Amino acid sequence: MVVGYLLLIGLGRRGIIGEKLYDSFGFSFAFSWRGAALASAVIAFPLMVRAIRLALEAVDIRLEQAARTLGAGRWRVFFTITLPLTLPGVIVGTVLAFARSLGEFGATITFVSNIPGETRTIPLAMYSLIETPGAEGAAARLCVIAIVLALASLLASEWLARLGHQRMGA
Repeated sequence: MVVGYLLLIGLGRRGIIGEKLYDSFGFSFAFSWRGAALASAVIAFPLMVRAIRLALEAVDIRLEQAARTLGAGRWRVFFTITLPLTLPGVIVGTVLAFARSLGEFGATITFVSNIPGETRTIPLAMYSLIETPGAEGAAARLCVIAIVLALASLLASEWLARLGHQRMGA
């Protein structure tokens, strides 16, 4: 809720940054699907950054130094050594961020409200359906969809991790 409020203050139509965006480009995040995506991303971003940071810290710096002494440039070292070794952490961070953003409620409802067809996310739709008498079936369907999405993202991350291990020859 606090993050949603801060997004509203900063990026709302009359917010510090939002006013400039709206006056210059006619563009607003607040109360739009773009704002819902932004709120979910802002909330999920720390999980992604933490997983990637831990993966980067786990890379043996001696491998990078050896490649540099053999004449590889910084970018080549990054793309041929660092990135492949951190790929599992990048995948985990991405899946964690995706899963977290699927369940985002507080910042989204504060920043973009619950507008059907515009800003309604799965948690916001579940909230509306739970408050509606006789909508248990629709809520159950959304619950199944959320579970299927979570399982699909888990399977995709496992597949990507195995693909990464195969490419690295492990």
